Amino acid sequence: MSVKSNTVNTVLGPVPTEQLGVVAVHEALLSVVPGAEHAYDITIDRAEIFETLAAKLKDFRAHGGGTIVDSTGMFHGRDVRLYEALSRTTGVHIVASTGQGPEELLGGYFLTPQTNPPTPWSAEKFADLFAKEVTEGMVVPRVERRGAAGLVATTATLEGMTATDESLFRGAARAALSTGVAVSVRYGSDAVHDLDVVLDEKLPADRVVVGGLDRKDAVATDAPLEIARRGAHVALDHVGVEDEAHITDAERADLVADLVRAGFGNRVLLSSNATGVAKGHPGNDLPYSYVLTTFVPLLKARGLSDEDTQRILVENPRDLLSTR
Repeated sequence: MSVKSNTVNTVLGPVPTEQLGVVAVHEALLSVVPGAEHAYDITIDRAEIFETLAAKLKDFRAHGGGTIVDSTGMFHGRDVRLYEALSRTTGVHIVASTGQGPEELLGGYFLTPQTNPPTPWSAEKFADLFAKEVTEGMVVPRVERRGAAGLVATTATLEGMTATDESLFRGAARAALSTGVAVSVRYGSDAVHDLDVVLDEKLPADRVVVGGLDRKDAVATDAPLEIARRGAHVALDHVGVEDEAHITDAERADLVADLVRAGFGNRVLLSSNATGVAKGHPGNDLPYSYVLTTFVPLLKARGLSDEDTQRILVENPRDLLSTR
């Protein structure tokens, strides 16, 4: 039987859970499309990036935020030393993640080219890769390892989970089981199916958060309610994004209220999937404070209490991120 820890892995080391405060559970600090750093028309100015991110993190803290979870995983711009400096400067805790996906964003290194067609790494190889980033520290490519990852984050192909994606998901679940951190998954075309792949590895449901559940296709199939029933965390993590793929903030607030009334207030997580600095792709330029400044009033208007919002913004992410 695993025992819940009272600490969370941040880029500056383990932090007591009661110090996390309000947590934004699925954001991006520096997001770089793999390879974009080598493009002739893209500049990576670390001093400029630092100033931009520091301003956004200070705004988050000024509005009551305490912790940012960077869910980009490996090889998408994660810069651990930059994040250490940002955390020291702004006072915001930063939880960085290991993990990869979807398949189309993996380098050829993670396929076995001796076969035709190339076959993906096994789940066990991915599990070992991710687990070492938790137990030995996150890799700064070709240089060193730094602080421990606090989460394993992976994503499935939007059109549906591929064989490689399945290896990633199973490897993420095994790494979580062996290290005590939680798993954050972005589903492909079927949220419940993709959760079941993770649960098939015997990872307890309350160690899993399924993201993207404010997509229209998820809401249309009642996936948020079904996933909450299975005991996993339900992340509505595009708060502030209203487009053809996602429901509106008003509909999100209704969904949160429905989940709370159904007895699943302890399973709801909120975030905006905001991008602090994006390179090689258009970012989501919402402030990290958006949930606090703009969305929480919508929840209050639907009858949620201060205790409800405290649970969703502070207690639920604290329980998820605690190492076990």
